[in-house]
Amino acid sequence: MTKFTRRGLTRREVIKESGKVAAASTLAGVALPQVHAAENNTIQLALVGCGGRGTGAAGDALSTRFGPTKLVAMADVFQDKLDSSYRRLSKSFGDKVDVPKSRQFISFEGYKQAMDCLKPGDVVILTTPPAFRWVHYAYAIEKGLNVFMEKPVSVDGPSTRRLLALNKEAKKKNLKVGVGLMCRHCVARKELYQRIADGAIGDIILLRAYRLVGPTGSAFVTANNTKMSELMYQIRNFHAFLWASGGAVSDFLIHNIDECCWMKDAFPIRAKASGGRHYRKNYVDQNFDTYSIEYTFPDGTKMDVHGRCMIGCHGEFASYAHGTKGAAVISTSAHSPARCRIYKGHNFDKDNLIWKYPHRNEPSPYRLEWDDLIQAIREDKTYNEVDRGAEASLVTAMGRMAAHTGRIVTRDQMLNHEHELGVGVDKLTFESPAPLQAVNGKYPVPQPGIITNREF
Repeated sequence: MTKFTRRGLTRREVIKESGKVAAASTLAGVALPQVHAAENNTIQLALVGCGGRGTGAAGDALSTRFGPTKLVAMADVFQDKLDSSYRRLSKSFGDKVDVPKSRQFISFEGYKQAMDCLKPGDVVILTTPPAFRWVHYAYAIEKGLNVFMEKPVSVDGPSTRRLLALNKEAKKKNLKVGVGLMCRHCVARKELYQRIADGAIGDIILLRAYRLVGPTGSAFVTANNTKMSELMYQIRNFHAFLWASGGAVSDFLIHNIDECCWMKDAFPIRAKASGGRHYRKNYVDQNFDTYSIEYTFPDGTKMDVHGRCMIGCHGEFASYAHGTKGAAVISTSAHSPARCRIYKGHNFDKDNLIWKYPHRNEPSPYRLEWDDLIQAIREDKTYNEVDRGAEASLVTAMGRMAAHTGRIVTRDQMLNHEHELGVGVDKLTFESPAPLQAVNGKYPVPQPGIITNREF
């Protein structure tokens, strides 16, 4: 076994060597004598964005079987979010959470302070609203940090172009970067993908995806009658505003879109779509209540994606693939368990069932994506999901823009579009005006067929 000393091993070399015994290690509870300990094989974590998804991601990172890992810094712009996240994680993981007040940061610059608590080879978790993803990624690259970033990774053409350019620098530094499209790590879907690739349903001729649910997250929001500034109100309710999140399409439908593209082994190049706002009551967010998107792949085949956030309607949260020889269930109900199945023909009944994933309890893909990232860090394997995550984010936004404008939108048009939804997000402070301004308590909304060269 390699003897670890201070005599010149880099942190990456330390992590790589320690990875050889990580799976059998009993060091998960070892306490760090200080924040930086180059001779210690603990991978340190900083959490930037302490909402529910960030807290969940940190929990999965602290639970990886390729530990030990330790959370040492946290940052957010809301004190209550950070406090709640800290309490939950401390209760669940004990001394694996070592974040005293001096390493808890509340500011728009807090991401820098949190990352400054790490050393190259450590991991920063980027789970703020996606508008800030490229800003935070740039600093992580500068610091030489490995990264986990939540989806979507971009919300429009300009932010996608920035992220792709930044990722070239990350690759030069051999940084390991995971993107929160966790369905790609699902063992059931992986087996289904291989069976489809081997011809189990023939050539794919149609993909269908549905997220027909009630109001989700902060997608529906009323006028700001709080004491919060307009900027903080919009960040707090980021699903409601296109600049902050890409809205309900980008933040919610991306998983179904991406898992379908995975089975097809391609991304679409064109989208046409429809959608509308119905009985809105006093909601003033920018989302439509319904979205129906038809995507076209390079070979001409189609993918139909349907999203709805309305109470009292038929509910369905699933994806399907149809081929020349049969059909497959990609996911059954939400993201996990997938319960993947293959049928002869196109009727999903038990008489036509020819294969199903055999295990009753599928491993959590949220946990598996962290196992894969931390293992890659420890073994110094090439690992970077950003380009694929950016493509998934881009084509999702392409479908959103097609619905919002009433026009057919191509992938290249979306990538090269100049309408930047979140102008100046890298310069925001608590005193800044919001990127989107309300008029008489209402925000600008898409008007398909009227405003056709941008989304609102």
